[in-house]
Amino acid sequence: MVKPYKGTFTLTVVLTVILAPLAVLRPNLTERMVDEYIVMKDVPGMTMMAGLLFATLLIEVILRYFFLYNADWLGQAVLRDMRTKVFRHITNLNLSYFDRTPIGQSTTRTINDIESINTVFSEGSVTILSDLMSITAVLVIMFATSWQLTLVVLSVFPLLIWGSYQFKESVRKSYEKVRNHIATMNSFLQERISGMRIVQIFNAEQRESEKFKKINHDYTGANLRSILAYAIFFPVVDIISALSLGLMVWYGARGVLSADITLGTLIAFQMYINMLYRPIRMLADKFNNLQMGMIAAERVFGLLENDNFIKNTGTLKPVKMEGAVAFDNVEFSYIPDTPILKKVSFAIQPGQTLAIVGSTGSGKSTIINLLSRFYEIDGGSIRIDGHDIKEYDLFALRRHVAVVLQDVFLFSGTVLENITLRDTNITEEQAIAAAKMIGAHEFITKLPGGYHYQVMERGATLSMGQRQLISFVRALVFNPDILVLDEATSSIDPESEAIIQYAIEKLIDRRTSIIIAHRLSTIRHAHNILVLDKGEVLEFGNHEALLNNEGGKYRELYERQFVTTEV
Repeated sequence: MVKPYKGTFTLTVVLTVILAPLAVLRPNLTERMVDEYIVMKDVPGMTMMAGLLFATLLIEVILRYFFLYNADWLGQAVLRDMRTKVFRHITNLNLSYFDRTPIGQSTTRTINDIESINTVFSEGSVTILSDLMSITAVLVIMFATSWQLTLVVLSVFPLLIWGSYQFKESVRKSYEKVRNHIATMNSFLQERISGMRIVQIFNAEQRESEKFKKINHDYTGANLRSILAYAIFFPVVDIISALSLGLMVWYGARGVLSADITLGTLIAFQMYINMLYRPIRMLADKFNNLQMGMIAAERVFGLLENDNFIKNTGTLKPVKMEGAVAFDNVEFSYIPDTPILKKVSFAIQPGQTLAIVGSTGSGKSTIINLLSRFYEIDGGSIRIDGHDIKEYDLFALRRHVAVVLQDVFLFSGTVLENITLRDTNITEEQAIAAAKMIGAHEFITKLPGGYHYQVMERGATLSMGQRQLISFVRALVFNPDILVLDEATSSIDPESEAIIQYAIEKLIDRRTSIIIAHRLSTIRHAHNILVLDKGEVLEFGNHEALLNNEGGKYRELYERQFVTTEV
């Protein structure tokens, strides 16, 4: 993580090494000033030492500024790179990861956990090294000045070490619970806010509020336990520090009276004690921050080590595909030993339209997920233009396959940005031409700002039909060679459906198309119809042939939708 910033890291370490002895120079100068000039009433010498003290303090302030700035800058730089790396990794993960992992957990990894890693640099390893070096330097100069007085000061150190260890362990356990509760809270909020319409439809506001109240209570409790540890530890350190100072004054005053210890040494030791206990008081807290940063790093690196993504080993990057699609004994399951597709085989010739029908859960949408390689198949093969889809570069493959889903997802941004997905290769003119082709141009121009109308999150300010039309334009503007419509007209009103149906008929004349639909009226003109049931192919043929099949599944579905309705 630090490798790209070796220069900054090295500078920070060098400043740490310089600041440690520089910090203890001030008490030493104070000691000399008292013993050699103030006691001797040497005003010029005292003035010179005061100037030297001021210069030392000024240099220390400047160097500490650069130390703190570089340490924090290093943390933020690593934070930025890590967050980008994690997001890029998440976007390349297999969809099965998102099927099993709450979105809030991924959000926590990308934001909260990476933010904790920043403490490794801003309040962790580098600053801990600085504090340890300062403590070492203080102890060395204290022993060199008066080993007897130093031993008196350190006599209460065992109490401090024991208290620091207890504090560290208590806060560590609290922080672990805090991190877990944050992930739970993020997941809960993401799901409930995204599904707020359902919550309100079923009057579940009070129940969900009670659930959140409990999650929030647990999170607050974990934080309060850590606050309690701080509230106990810091006063205890102050008491131990005061006890150490009292012992030092008691013993040192006797030394001054017997002339074994100078007055300057006594004053300097008071400064040494402050410099000794102040970093020790913060050291336990910094060790906790470092520890929590390491725990967060383990979680983040665990995510980065997740290799549950489609291996992009293909090399084929065709400029254009003919569009011949073939499934050969394809087997697939989302959950092991629970097959969704069972030896599914069919073929689509270039430029033809295949309609897929079947009951819910029969595997219709799974087929289009496999065609775009969102999941890896368990057996068999899928070929496009005679090549196994694994031979294609993954991004090149998906560039030639456009999918219009029933559940339309629109991002926050303009209508144009939702159509182009910020692809700079697509111009506004191309987006407008595609919109005109399917009849979406008229309604878009009536929006405030037209193509630059700001769409709210998930398209909340647009009707279902308008969102579906925008998603259709999004698919068309990429000019795919294979077009997939997954219940694309199910949420469209009859008038809009007629417009889209006309556009579909124009489009499928020159590209391979796969249409998944419950309403059989939309697929009568398909070249072939694939009938699925529980992951198996029951029938395959055109509308007339399947309709003439006595006792066939397609005929049963057709009669259920049309004949029964007419009667």
